[in-house]
Amino acid sequence: MEFVTTREELRTIYKTPRPTDGSIRKELTALDGHCRSFIGKSPFVLIGSSDREGNADVTPKGDKPGFAAILDDRTIAIPDRPGNNRLDTLENILRNPSVGLLFLIPGMNETLRVNGDARITVDATLRERLAVDGKEPQSVIVVAVKAAYMHCAKAFMRSDLWKPDTWYDRATLPTLGQILRDQLALADSAEATDRWLDGEYKQTMW
Repeated sequence: MEFVTTREELRTIYKTPRPTDGSIRKELTALDGHCRSFIGKSPFVLIGSSDREGNADVTPKGDKPGFAAILDDRTIAIPDRPGNNRLDTLENILRNPSVGLLFLIPGMNETLRVNGDARITVDATLRERLAVDGKEPQSVIVVAVKAAYMHCAKAFMRSDLWKPDTWYDRATLPTLGQILRDQLALADSAEATDRWLDGEYKQTMW
């Protein structure tokens, strides 16, 4: 198998069409009103990060719409709720602050992409501001925006992502308990693992 190794070679493959003027100029260096509105309505964001060696990770963050707070036109604050404590994204940020964000709104095929530099804070005032039912996030990812732009709908249209009639029947798919039992060779039954997971979800959502 041969691989593309240079930008010049890549551009010979994607030579038609070239990027349009609009696709270049749509990239903003700060959040405008449309970006702010999109983030305010989004309940879900994917965060792409990597360490200094280039080991990459993408992690989901979700909560009620507007959970990612806009501090100003160039700064976004994303609360870090309780998880599995792998801390992949947070440790990556300590080594390499560059991150890519993809904000989604359910039912909308267009997405908002934001690239920037991230830092981690445990600032008391900000954590209190981002609390849910009195439960503060353990830390907050603060992203300094370098670029923001809307991404077209083609991927979501091709995948029919938001069309329920294309979705698999959940009952035909394995539960996480079944997957973990097989992958980790657990002694507990899949049902027991699922019950434990359900309890964890209820106790540590925020």
